[in-house]
Amino acid sequence: MSQQTPDIRPKTCDTCPIRARAVCAHCNGSELEELDQFKYYRTYEAGQPIIFAGDKLEFVGSIIKGVATLTQTMEDGRTQMTGLLLPSDFVGRPGRETSLYDVTATTDVVMCCFRLAPFEALLARTPHLSQRLLEMTLDELDSAREWLLLLGRKTAREKIASLLTFISKRQHEQTADLLDLDICFDLPLTRESMADYLGLTLETVSRQISALKREGIITLEKNRSVTVPDITKLYQETGDDYAA
Repeated sequence: MSQQTPDIRPKTCDTCPIRARAVCAHCNGSELEELDQFKYYRTYEAGQPIIFAGDKLEFVGSIIKGVATLTQTMEDGRTQMTGLLLPSDFVGRPGRETSLYDVTATTDVVMCCFRLAPFEALLARTPHLSQRLLEMTLDELDSAREWLLLLGRKTAREKIASLLTFISKRQHEQTADLLDLDICFDLPLTRESMADYLGLTLETVSRQISALKREGIITLEKNRSVTVPDITKLYQETGDDYAA
C-alpha cells in the first residue's frame, strides 16, 4: 500500500528537483501556497501499482523521482505498454472521472500529488497553470506521434537506439551541453519490457544491445547501467535527422 512520506518533501517548492519542468513551473508564490493546501507526497516501490485502469481518479500529480509505465489491457487479457513516465511528467487527467490506463512503478517512485477537485478548481481560475498543462499535453502528443513513426517504420536497431536516446535525454535535460562528456544512466526497463514496448522479441532486443555494446556505442554494466561515450554516435543510430 502506498504511504505518505513527509521526510522526502522538499523544504520549499524552489528546492524541488523538477520545479522548472513541472505543471506548477509558472505558478507564483500565492498559487504555490494554495497548491500546498491540498498537496501530499506518496512513494511506491518498484512493481507497485499507482493507478488501475477503471479506478476513480482522486488525485493527479507529478513524478519527482523514478520511472513508471502506462499499460492498457485488451479484453482477452493481452497487455501493451503505451508510455513511460519520468521525473516531471504529469499523472492523471483533470476533467476525467476514471483512468484509462494502468500506471505502475518500474523503479521506486516518489510523487507530488494534488487532490483532484481542488486542483481542477485552481486550474479553472489560473490561466498560466492551465496553459502549462496544455503545453505538457501537447508535448506528450508530439512524443506519441514520434513513437508511431518508431513502431511503424524504424528497424530494430533504430528502435533500441531511439529508446536509449529518449531515456538519456530525459535523465540529462542538458544533453545538448554534454556532447563531449560520457552520459550515464540506468535503464528503467527490463529487456522483456523493452521488447514489449518496442514491438520486438526479447532475443532481438538482447542482440541489438549486444551489437551496440560490441561496437563501442554504449557500455553496459550489470545489464542496467548504461554509459554513452559519444551521444552523437548514438543519435546517428536512431535514423532521425539530428544536426551535427
